Amino acid sequence: MSEPTQKYSVTMPRAIAEAARTRSGPSGLSSYVAAAVARQIERDDLNDLIQVAEAEHGPITEEEVQALRDQLHQAREQQRQGGAGAA
Repeated sequence: MSEPTQKYSVTMPRAIAEAARTRSGPSGLSSYVAAAVARQIERDDLNDLIQVAEAEHGPITEEEVQALRDQLHQAREQQRQGGAGAA
């Protein structure tokens, strides 16, 4: 069962709209735009969480950010290697 939908009218630059229409494929422009807006909301929510955490614990250092990026990169590599071995 899918979520209820509502029709909206939005205005955006023509070049962006045409690029989105070209990339939307068979799912259609509405699905493409909805997915893009959902990703932006997730980013906004994450930024809100970061602000709250930094207010409570202080700013996140570049070293901490890099350490987390390294962990993410390692996890992705392990997933790729595990996926290649399973195929």
